[in-house]
Amino acid sequence: MARSGKSHARPGKSGRDASPRRSGKGGKPAASSGKGGASGGKGGRPPRRQPAAAATPEVSAAPFRLGAIPGATPGKWISAWRDRVPGVELELVPLEVSDQRRALVDGEVDAALVRLPIDRDDLHAIALYEEIPVVVMAADSHLTAADELDLEDLAGEVVIAARDDVLGIRVPDAVEPAFAPPADTAEAIATVAAGVGVVVVPMSLARLHHRKDVEHRPLRDGPTSTVALCWVADRTTPAVETFVGIVRGRTAHSSRG
Repeated sequence: MARSGKSHARPGKSGRDASPRRSGKGGKPAASSGKGGASGGKGGRPPRRQPAAAATPEVSAAPFRLGAIPGATPGKWISAWRDRVPGVELELVPLEVSDQRRALVDGEVDAALVRLPIDRDDLHAIALYEEIPVVVMAADSHLTAADELDLEDLAGEVVIAARDDVLGIRVPDAVEPAFAPPADTAEAIATVAAGVGVVVVPMSLARLHHRKDVEHRPLRDGPTSTVALCWVADRTTPAVETFVGIVRGRTAHSSRG
């Protein structure tokens, strides 16, 4: 609203403004109503404008389905979602790494926390953090004497790779297992707990499958595993945009270890 210009009339002898004023009852000046006009604030000043609220996309009331591979920890982002979009439920859908792309393409989830690499055709991906690799061994293994390990420390060890292995690590001079690969990481770690070999996995999987009869140590020169947020590019809905905004607002750490 444009402000009125200053009056050029000079004050009279009494020092009062020469411009006329309307009178209420009894000849007294009428009180300002405080509505609509520039003088509606306290003491005749214009009311202060409140800062505009941050724009939030209009999210559908349908549940937002977030896929998550084993070891992913989306708890903080889920809490932020509930604070920002309290009327829309977030459903967490467990995914296997081998199935992560299919679940996205087939529309079983709206977005997913996945492990890279993934075929990115028709997908958007935001790398979130990298996990350090660790060596899981029996609690009484001689390898527990070290605080950290190198690949050369695994020479002569039976290195087990489960069928759901996500690192594809190759250890020079390691011993090939004389048995078929375990079905999954949990089975591989159970084998290690029995005193047979070692397994190399991302830190979060060692914690997920922790047992009292195993230990793990960081593998300094092993391959890291990147966790990313992915969604189908032509399905970038307001709900997906909102979750992407939540994730991008979080400080990324180089490792969750």
